Amino acid sequence: MASSTTLPLLAGKITLSDALEDENDILEQLSYPAKRSDFCADLVTHSDDIKDIVSHHLGVSGASCQVPAVEEWIHGSFNVCIPVYVNEEKKAIIRFPLPYKVGESTHQGNAEEKIRCEVATYAWMQTNCPSIPIPTLWGFGFPGGPSFTLLSQAPLFPRLGWYIRSFVSWMLGNPARSGYALHSHGQKLTSGYLLLDYVQDGHMLSETWDSGRDDKTRRAALFGGLARIILTLAKVPLPRIGSLTMDNKGVVTLTNRPLKRQLHQLENLGISTDIPRDKTYISNDTYLLDLLACHDKRVRGHPNSIIDEDDGHSLLSALTIMRALVPQFTDQERRHGPFSLMLTDLHQSNIFVDDDWNVKSLIDLEWTCSQPTEMLRFPHWLSGRTMVEVTDEALVTYNERYEEFLTILESEQTTPGTQSDTETETEVETEKTQKDENVTPFAEIMRAGWDSGNVWYFNALESFSGIYNLFIQHVQPEYGDEAVESWKDFQQSTWPYWAPGSRQFIAGKMQQKQQYLDQVRRAFEHKEEEFEETETETETEDESESDFGNEV
Repeated sequence: MASSTTLPLLAGKITLSDALEDENDILEQLSYPAKRSDFCADLVTHSDDIKDIVSHHLGVSGASCQVPAVEEWIHGSFNVCIPVYVNEEKKAIIRFPLPYKVGESTHQGNAEEKIRCEVATYAWMQTNCPSIPIPTLWGFGFPGGPSFTLLSQAPLFPRLGWYIRSFVSWMLGNPARSGYALHSHGQKLTSGYLLLDYVQDGHMLSETWDSGRDDKTRRAALFGGLARIILTLAKVPLPRIGSLTMDNKGVVTLTNRPLKRQLHQLENLGISTDIPRDKTYISNDTYLLDLLACHDKRVRGHPNSIIDEDDGHSLLSALTIMRALVPQFTDQERRHGPFSLMLTDLHQSNIFVDDDWNVKSLIDLEWTCSQPTEMLRFPHWLSGRTMVEVTDEALVTYNERYEEFLTILESEQTTPGTQSDTETETEVETEKTQKDENVTPFAEIMRAGWDSGNVWYFNALESFSGIYNLFIQHVQPEYGDEAVESWKDFQQSTWPYWAPGSRQFIAGKMQQKQQYLDQVRRAFEHKEEEFEETETETETEDESESDFGNEV
């Protein structure tokens, strides 16, 4: 096989040698380009439907709406965003979840779950945290279900219907409805959608991050904006760990499992998390144990999760110890809450800032869920490194940035106006949880987390690929030199306790890995054969054209 043979991924190409060494499921990733093409092609066939949907929610004529060519679409990790022009001006973004990235084929309903949770978060934040800058959600539709329009934007009859239903709900003592009116349309798309305002104020932080992250003035503005957002969300106590969701009546409740991206990533690989969509948690330890169980399920289900026998011993030992350490990294006084809403996937590309790095808008609220307050953390990318890169000199820099952020957080917490924005009572606030009489010391909690090492524990817990390295680099040293020096001997006695039959399990994983590598090789061989067949056909066509010319 030619060593130059490459296969396309969503971003770039990959050679056989790199594919064999990659820890991800490359076979799954190789399927994405074709799936993206098919999904986009399907949306193109519904361009007129998309225009009608936009005109329906915005209250403009369909003739004034234009959907651009695919080249102008924005492809994210879990969504495709289509800018929509109204009277030749970019007015809105219509966003569709990518079914091939959220596990729709193996866990039907995941795409709908994702949409319901995100629109519920938008609606909840508009009511409870209006100071947080987010784009206007003009409307949305659930797959094969109802669609809703922002109440202030809805036509007369849908608005009247909203007021009547809200009055009846109030009379019956039912939960209040969100600020979106039922406003159905006749378009039938296979996917649900969100219609959002097109953000024109500022630019994505990722565009200037590398060049500006060492500018202390800019950093202070960014840290201040993020601190205010974190505090504003955290200061609304919630009774359970979970995600907000919206039902077909437009009512928001905290009744969905905590939808972190890791759950859909696992399910997208055909690996069940065994966490039902309607499961929420009232204690932090049961939640953390379920997250650790997801690591176990990944080790079992991912064909490339263990490199060799030694790697298997190391990984299973780390998972065993991580499970044993849960009580040491949880706050027993806050074991049953209250809990706080957190943006678990906040990064440079979903934050819009101005030239001075003042936060202008958060453009992505997916993967938001309520979690234990001790899981509040400094976003690791603010140090300019990935978590597994934070060692040696990078660790010194990370410590400095963390201290810088905590100082600003402490200042913001004592500044009037960073309390929760509204005292409006919502359904999720009245379920046995009232406002704290005393301000929860979030900055103190985060500082204590840094001092105790739970920052590293929780980061390890949330990283499928980095859990072992983070455990070795940061969690283990918290237990002294003896723990570090005796680790190799200790792991030989602990890995069998991961689960009964661990030795046989590792042997089976080695066979599974070999089968996986053989499949990867065959994928490249098939590509090489296709290339050779194409070359042969081209040569035959050239010869035929030459013969035909001679005959003439």
